[in-house]
Amino acid sequence: MSTPSIPIATLNPTGRSALPNVTQKRVIVSEWIKLRSLRSTIFALLAAVACTVGLGLLISALRANNIETNGGFHPGPSFDPTAVTLRGVYLAQLAVGVLGVLVVTGEYSTGMIRATLSAVPRRLPVLWAKAAVFAVVVFVTMGIASLIAFEGGQAFLSGAGIHFSLASPGAARAVLGAALYLTVVGLLGVGLGFLLRNTAGAIATLFGLMLVLPPIVGALPPSLYNDTYRYLPLMAGSQVMTTVAAPSLLSPWAGIGVFALYAVAAVVGGAVVLKRRDA
Repeated sequence: MSTPSIPIATLNPTGRSALPNVTQKRVIVSEWIKLRSLRSTIFALLAAVACTVGLGLLISALRANNIETNGGFHPGPSFDPTAVTLRGVYLAQLAVGVLGVLVVTGEYSTGMIRATLSAVPRRLPVLWAKAAVFAVVVFVTMGIASLIAFEGGQAFLSGAGIHFSLASPGAARAVLGAALYLTVVGLLGVGLGFLLRNTAGAIATLFGLMLVLPPIVGALPPSLYNDTYRYLPLMAGSQVMTTVAAPSLLSPWAGIGVFALYAVAAVVGGAVVLKRRDA
């Protein structure tokens, strides 16, 4: 009787079955499948889009109506029509930040992270893949939402005599910057998720940095306030969404660069914790 043949490709030199090589590309595909399979991803992104577009259109319509009611548009030096259309981004950041935390802490709360790290024993490729997939999804989704908010808001404001477009100075950068700002908010959430491994703690820390820290710093003596306020995450990052320069704050690209450093610090901290601590 002949012995059934076993494909050589399934054996390694020790005679054990060999698993496919774990590559960064395969980990990215795995994380993409997990991200799009979560209901929280759909709900959070829909909420972020609704906030960006809905509030942008609503605020633009209200501003246009106010201008028409008061007898026409009289622009001041600080008026920024692009910032008016993108005002919904400030609420959308709540949904994006929470989603960034949940894509990490959700696996820790269910214990799925142990299966993930068993399949990818080097661990860090999991973090890079999660961050990369999340960043691309948020940037593309919110880039489209920001463009819709801008164009729709422009349609309302043009009826009140405020004419601007993507060709206006700084407008295209501001629309792109809105998507970039939200992406960095989400990556900050991802980093804090790996760093703290607790949903409530990571969300509290994220919005403590973004929303609670500015009023606390605002209570400092003027000398300290003027030296630190411009470097806070919210104030630094949001400058990329404006077209009117504020002399007391950072320039748009310098500001988003400073904001990105906060996210980098959180991700690096998360990488250290992921590498050193058991799941």
